[in-house]
Amino acid sequence: MQWQANRFQIDLSAPRLMGIVNCTADSFSDGGQFADTSTALRHCEQLLREGADILDLGAESSRPGAQPLPLAEELARLKPIVEVALGFGVPISIDTYKPAVMQVMLDLGVDIINDIWALRQPQAAATIAQYPQCGVVLMHMHGEPQTMQAAPMTGDVVSTVHDFFAARLASLDAAGLNGRVCLDPGIGFGKTAEQNFELTAQLASFKSLGMPLLMGWSRKSSLGAITGLPVGERLAPSVAAALISVQNGANILRVHDVAATRAALQIARACKALPSAALTLP
Repeated sequence: MQWQANRFQIDLSAPRLMGIVNCTADSFSDGGQFADTSTALRHCEQLLREGADILDLGAESSRPGAQPLPLAEELARLKPIVEVALGFGVPISIDTYKPAVMQVMLDLGVDIINDIWALRQPQAAATIAQYPQCGVVLMHMHGEPQTMQAAPMTGDVVSTVHDFFAARLASLDAAGLNGRVCLDPGIGFGKTAEQNFELTAQLASFKSLGMPLLMGWSRKSSLGAITGLPVGERLAPSVAAALISVQNGANILRVHDVAATRAALQIARACKALPSAALTLP
């Protein structure tokens, strides 16, 4: 399977690692660590040394209860980092739901838009349609960041998320977007811990939609709910959840800890514990 992402055709015959670069002051796990241009770029370089295949840059936190960031501030944080990161030779993804930010970033030449709202904001789909080669990640979110964990989903989470994706793909098909879409079930976005684990256990059921699958378990609160570990000590459960996600069909893992996740995938490959399509990790 190939994923069209602007400058790149991303080969998904092996699992790919999307390194997280939070250019924020308030992200749940590393807020403030990479909030200025120089530290963010050093972090990008470190993730690449560790084996990241894609860099995902975001300037606005989407943690539960996070407040929206003014447009001008989001662009001011992102633009100087992106202008340099585009020279790193890997796909650059931008984590944003704002069409104005999408347009500026795509004009700069970024490869992927990673949208927690799945292009449901006004003009988002129309903006993406202007850039026929860019990749897009559609994520499922119940509610919105300010309130999503106050009233999480009820009912059958797998069928609800599947139906949501099917409806979004049908809606976006007319805009010619489906050939470059990746689907993210949205671990932690308006879901209970039990629902997050159920989505992971049943991830293969989303393969029928015919799109690549992305999973973002890294350091999430559901891991803490099971293990009792604080966010800074969730490396082992994050890696375990990532490995299980690949075993169940994930093509891309969005992670903070690239080196540890890559090492786990290499061991799984050596033990032939991954599906045959995931046994050629470079």
